[in-house]
Amino acid sequence: MSSAAEEHVLYQIANATLRDYPYAHLYIENIFPDDFYSTLRANWPHVSALTSLADTGRVPKGAYPERFILPFTQPGIAKLDDGRKAFWHEFASWFLERRFLTAVIDKFERPIKQRLGDDIYQCGYEVDSLIVRDLSKYSIGPHTDAPHRLLSMLFYCPDDEQRKHLGTSIYVPRNADFRCKGGPHYPHHLFKKVRTMEYKPNSVFAFIKNDHSFHGVEAITDAEVQRDVLLYDIRVTQPEKQQPRRAGFSMLKRMFVKA
Repeated sequence: MSSAAEEHVLYQIANATLRDYPYAHLYIENIFPDDFYSTLRANWPHVSALTSLADTGRVPKGAYPERFILPFTQPGIAKLDDGRKAFWHEFASWFLERRFLTAVIDKFERPIKQRLGDDIYQCGYEVDSLIVRDLSKYSIGPHTDAPHRLLSMLFYCPDDEQRKHLGTSIYVPRNADFRCKGGPHYPHHLFKKVRTMEYKPNSVFAFIKNDHSFHGVEAITDAEVQRDVLLYDIRVTQPEKQQPRRAGFSMLKRMFVKA
């Protein structure tokens, strides 16, 4: 059964303006209903439930010591106290399910087809979501994300607008022909910053991954920062015919090829 929050989010995404330069992206304010966002903030995981990203195996040992995470998964939610656990279980019941995933893919239909071509109908898709808290001195150089990434959504979750400058920035390389399939992070001086997506309460920045989707975070120099973000990534897996046990998305053809 869908919730009022789910319908609100789907409405906001479906009617948002998709911008094409320098790569397909959107920025939406009031992505959740106000009451839902207030409840989300009240139930944000306590620091004791978070783990240093450097200790998770997701990055090289010692990297990004200022980033702490909790996987938004059933095992991750199980670590929370009973009050918070109930909220995040209910949230996961629609946020991590197929309807939301296909709505996001549908919104980015054109740039996805530009990247994958006909493979869009053979690929499988899966979600990776993290509850994140970044502390002072966190930064990440311009990069295009790992090759298996299809889309990323960053739901900004501060309590107020006092640190709007801490959002994720979009970059273009000073060498206009430079492209990267994904992986390395580059020095900021090799790029021009196009725009910083404001780190405002109840907003989301979403973008396609391709070989020029350069983005990053300027070094956080503010003292005593707690930068709370809910990450939602869609990954591309191997074609379904090579993964007979995977419940893939054969409905994509029906979704993209309309009568």
